[in-house]
Amino acid sequence: MSLRERLTREIALGGPISVADYMTRCLHDPSDGYYATRPAIGEAGDFITAPEVSQMFGELIGLWAVETWRAMGAPPRAVLAEVGPGSGVLMSDALRAARLAPDFLAAAELWLVERSAPLAERQRAALAAAPLAPRWVVAVEDLPADAPLILVANEVLDCLPARQLVRTSAGWAERRVGLDDRGALSFGLSPAPAPPCAPEAPLGAVIEIAEAQAAFAAGVAARVARQDGAALLIDYGRAEPEVGDTLQALRRHEKVDPLACPGEADLTVHADFPAVLAAARAAGAGAGLLTQAAFLRRLGIEARAAALSRARPEAAAVIARQLGRLTGADQMGALFKVACLHAPGFTPPAFGPPS
Repeated sequence: MSLRERLTREIALGGPISVADYMTRCLHDPSDGYYATRPAIGEAGDFITAPEVSQMFGELIGLWAVETWRAMGAPPRAVLAEVGPGSGVLMSDALRAARLAPDFLAAAELWLVERSAPLAERQRAALAAAPLAPRWVVAVEDLPADAPLILVANEVLDCLPARQLVRTSAGWAERRVGLDDRGALSFGLSPAPAPPCAPEAPLGAVIEIAEAQAAFAAGVAARVARQDGAALLIDYGRAEPEVGDTLQALRRHEKVDPLACPGEADLTVHADFPAVLAAARAAGAGAGLLTQAAFLRRLGIEARAAALSRARPEAAAVIARQLGRLTGADQMGALFKVACLHAPGFTPPAFGPPS
């Protein structure tokens, strides 16, 4: 029985489910969930992330990790962790750059937080020749808690489920996934309490409640506050509170109906960075936010692009396009943000005042 058939049967018996529950089932159902069975990252897959755009992205993350470790006083042991490592390309590029700092590699332990068995196999292959041997866990809570933590999570927040509330003429309602008159999956509304901080939202406005994103940020923030360290949460999303329906499904790089093929497409919502930063600060960490363009420029991406172009003049045009895609205001540079959660009293690289 397909995931669509099972969802249809369960909804027929138990009633409509929230958008958050629908996302969780589509992405993580053990038998038919997208990440559990068929994640497809890269040009030949369903979507592409910054590490696949250019090696420069992962290299700069690696150098950021090295400089963060040094700014912490070069502790003799540190946990280098990536949550949702995808294809393994980001960490592979990061560790190649980190070879310039053998003292950092001698101190670091590499841990990968991954729930998807197919993706863990891709990561194993990508990191087979890496200077650090990875170890896998399935949750941030499983990471070692007895050493400073340097953590990266690229495009993780957008995969965490969110509820959706809609303002109607009769008041607020929650968008839920139910069945239409023909028995097909469809969106519907159920009465719901008004969300906080949205009294002036116009009729038809959609408010997304990203409780899972806030919980993830709080958990990571508590870790870096308690253990010392810093974390980067990189994703596309909003820097200020906004209304709007951002639920989307991607299949073969095209947007499709989120209800059309449960478990066969990647489902995402925008990262709610105001909620993420508030949760991190409430958990005792410091927190800052930059656009991806500002973050990469502060780390020297233009200089890195120029060096690569000098070394490979035949690839200069491609490198220029990659730079534009990562930092252009009309591409990834402005929509993507970088949140840094860090131990109190510590300012990680790139997040201090501009030099």
